[in-house]
Amino acid sequence: MLKCPNCASKDIGKIGINQYYCWNCFIELSVGKGIINTHQVEEDGTLSSLDDLFEEELRRYTL
Repeated sequence: MLKCPNCASKDIGKIGINQYYCWNCFIELSVGKGIINTHQVEEDGTLSSLDDLFEEELRRYTL
């Protein structure tokens, strides 16, 4: 199960293919090659990467 690397919540909703949204801390997540990429949704709808805030080990996703 996917867990948010920011808040550790499991309250994650699917919004697209390999794209998810954390309903607890309101960040968007995408999964590629076993790594969770984190993004903040800006007011204009663009995404800003938050990956530099988390160590790669925290962003690793395995089934």
